Amino acid sequence: MTPDAQVHLPAAIPAELAGRVVISVDAMGGDRGPAAVVAGCAKSARKNPDIGFILHGRRDELEPLVAKRHLGACCVIRDAPDVVTMDTKPSIVMRRGKGTSMWSAIDSVRNNEATVAVSCGNTGALMALSMVRLRKLPGVNRPAIACLWPSRSETGYAVMLDVGADIRADEGDLLQYALMGASYARNGLNVSRPRVGLLNVGTEEHKGRAELKAAHSLIAEAAPDADYEFIGFVEGGDIPRGGVDVIVTDGFTGNVALKTAEGTASLIRVLLKEAFQHTILSRIAALLAMTSMRRLAKRTDPRRVNGGVFLGLNGTIVKSHGSADATGVSAAIKLAFQLAQAGFSDRLAARVASTSPLRQDMP
Repeated sequence: MTPDAQVHLPAAIPAELAGRVVISVDAMGGDRGPAAVVAGCAKSARKNPDIGFILHGRRDELEPLVAKRHLGACCVIRDAPDVVTMDTKPSIVMRRGKGTSMWSAIDSVRNNEATVAVSCGNTGALMALSMVRLRKLPGVNRPAIACLWPSRSETGYAVMLDVGADIRADEGDLLQYALMGASYARNGLNVSRPRVGLLNVGTEEHKGRAELKAAHSLIAEAAPDADYEFIGFVEGGDIPRGGVDVIVTDGFTGNVALKTAEGTASLIRVLLKEAFQHTILSRIAALLAMTSMRRLAKRTDPRRVNGGVFLGLNGTIVKSHGSADATGVSAAIKLAFQLAQAGFSDRLAARVASTSPLRQDMP
């Protein structure tokens, strides 16, 4: 059996959810409140009858929402009276956050009650709590946040990491990102042999910082054992073209690229809308192109690819956008469900462990 073939079997699933794939949900995180989160859970439950939820938050608020959505048969509520707000400093959450829904949601993964946790809450606090409560995988120096990036590949997406967990990354960290990203692409996108690229200012091997050149050699060396294809250096323009399944970079560069892409996509939607409303003829053209425009809007809707995954921890955390509505929350839960079904946590741990000697041999 290969390292990626192991299966995760939670040992302490609540009796009410026996036989289901259990997702732990921070119901109080996010800008839209628990109503949007519970609505997203309901959408997921209708599509996946095998899913179960542990909802963490204020019981008096959650019970009527769960009853309204008829989720009682697949849902357990854990009372957590406190909430981590978007402007709360991670250091404060670390000291005083034990009664929060975020802390409780992470602990369900730590205690093997759930396979994956989902939260729309404060990213910094979520990462800090996850690192403390779940701990890093052996051999991982810096965890990463991975996101799905729309591209012209067969799956329609590429995995990019890190997009903001840590602004620093040396060659060893970039190697770990490549390994974790390849495992994510294999289990989350069903890519049997992911193509991995290292983001740089050019594709020539002599370009880039010293740590990028060193990472190039390490990632290439690990490729045969880790069963991925190393493309080499790629540029920003290569990300959406479909020639690569995993883009590896440091958190500073990845976050800037992500925010720039989101802003550009928003600008294009605004300009396109203005163009179709400019004249009577353009409005008629918009009506004729309505079906195609709806298909394009659905394809580029950020809510449908909502969910950054924290990689490198003893457990999987999916971070949903703070402004996510029911559709966005449902998309994040769908991703969590797919990763849980694939036994992703154990597969990732085994993959990182299988190549840890490469880190030990580094000068």
